Amino acid sequence: MTADTSPMPAQVRPPYGRMTVGDPALPDDGRLDGAGVVHSPGGAGEIGPTGRPLPAFPVPPPLATQGVAWMVAMCNQKGGVGKTTSTINLGAALAEYGRRTLLVDFDPQGALSVGLGINPMVLERTVHDLLIGAETDIGEVIVPTQVEGLDLLPSNIDLSAAEMLLVTEVGREHTLARALASVRSDYDVILIDCQPSLGLLTVNALTAADAVIVPLECEYFALRGVALLLDTIDKVRDRLNSRLELAGILATMYDARTLHAREVLARVVERFPDEVFHTVINRTVRFPETTVAGEPITTYAPTSVGADGYRRLARELMARHAAPPVASR
Repeated sequence: MTADTSPMPAQVRPPYGRMTVGDPALPDDGRLDGAGVVHSPGGAGEIGPTGRPLPAFPVPPPLATQGVAWMVAMCNQKGGVGKTTSTINLGAALAEYGRRTLLVDFDPQGALSVGLGINPMVLERTVHDLLIGAETDIGEVIVPTQVEGLDLLPSNIDLSAAEMLLVTEVGREHTLARALASVRSDYDVILIDCQPSLGLLTVNALTAADAVIVPLECEYFALRGVALLLDTIDKVRDRLNSRLELAGILATMYDARTLHAREVLARVVERFPDEVFHTVINRTVRFPETTVAGEPITTYAPTSVGADGYRRLARELMARHAAPPVASR
């Protein structure tokens, strides 16, 4: 059966606060290879996989001062779209660029913890303890990773019980925000890996976050749920967290050799022309290997296409976050 490829109507979306949605004017791009050397790719201005000219995203300068961490939720109610992989590798790339980063495993499956080489089942304390026990010190729960500047707040199956216990709590949607408040000044970026649902845990993550990244597998059925997710983001922004912004939609598992992947990506860009990141994460066998190795692709295969993709995503994300807002069209 052939997937329906009829044009989808354009959707007019509200502005998302200060987040730049579009292409900021930026200086020359650069790529950091495995040896830590910056190279010019010579591709700025060329047509990228999204069908748009590729802007230049520079290697970010060191931060002069450290403020309150920018908190980003990695969210999609569909499983298997690359949320955990993107959280790990984007976090590692941000740390590589000098941004002290905390990864929050907010999925009872604990895949983020496993992907960083940590067995969550042997840990005495996890994010579950922070949600249900006010006496728990978050410093006792956070664990360092093998990547310098990258820490982890682990999770395991106990988190599923916490979701049920929170139902009767007053201000239950703000529980994660309260738990993270004491360490926001210790980091530059906090990335939250959400579970594949739109339940109370995901609402907690969206209420705590400043922005949302939506990983989207380049597959037809993954595309169908994007409108529902963006509607949920709008509702959380209106009712619980007025500062919540859409950082962008990230195309993952892209294989340019298949017509289906190209068609799906074209439809996403057609419907959400300003929200889709220029960076596209290609499908590669390296990603499953990194899960087994328990480390990010930026250290496991530092010169691979996947590592380069997440470094470019980190630069694009920081460029969008730092650039002034784009005028309404």
